[in-house]
Amino acid sequence: MIRPRELGLSVTAFAARTPTLPPATHTNSYALGAREVVLVEPATPYEDEQKEWIAWARAMASGGRTLVAILATHHHVDHVGGLDVLSRELGLPVWAHAETASRIGGTPVARYLEDGDEIVLGDEAWRVMHTPGHAPGHVCLFEARTGTLVVGDMVASVGTILVAPGDGDMAVYLAQLRRLAGVKARLALPAHGDPIDEPTALFERYVAHRLMREAKVVAAIAAAGPKGGTIAELVGVAYDDTPVHVHPIAALSLESHADKLVREGRVARAGDRYVVGSEA
Repeated sequence: MIRPRELGLSVTAFAARTPTLPPATHTNSYALGAREVVLVEPATPYEDEQKEWIAWARAMASGGRTLVAILATHHHVDHVGGLDVLSRELGLPVWAHAETASRIGGTPVARYLEDGDEIVLGDEAWRVMHTPGHAPGHVCLFEARTGTLVVGDMVASVGTILVAPGDGDMAVYLAQLRRLAGVKARLALPAHGDPIDEPTALFERYVAHRLMREAKVVAAIAAAGPKGGTIAELVGVAYDDTPVHVHPIAALSLESHADKLVREGRVARAGDRYVVGSEA
């Protein structure tokens, strides 16, 4: 693993170890801007990694780049685990969407990001895109001149993205993936894995994969008969193409799919059981 990793004249990546979901082991932070710099993803909660992260940031400052702020794409622990320490040590304000700000405890947020906001860094203008679905306050950043898109946890170049009940909304997530595909970015920078050279194709594959899984969820519920099935009973059928050891995580995704189907009237819920049809 190379770090820091220069991705262009104005983008640097720094992968730090975080308590993230496998197969990922690290979360990418990004320094955006050739002269004025926003640091995206104050991710690591580990002291040794935080020291390396701070040294990386301070080296940019000593090289003539002015640190402006720390930005969190969303509130999950593998993205904000170092927020308090890193912002305090570097003396930087925190920027985030209001939905993220409400979920990160007492950390003060200096700027509330909204869909359509612009973050101007010298010759670059990064447009804020509010992209909920994985998390309520999730934001992406798009720089139209270079076609670069910071995607946080909307997609990854390793594994897939969990859309969990509570924080996640499968219908909204799919809609936002389609929206991101419409941007026609030339390069996507994910929180997990390497840069993505053909992001539009990946967004479309993610949508297709989710719709495939949704069809398997419907089939599993139908096969369970008139009494339907619980999440624990359905997961082995709907995810029969995945290793058993990942079924606990798959069960969360299955529940998000099932909840979407309930809202659409294609599946009904009776207690902890799901049945096909509009009435349980």
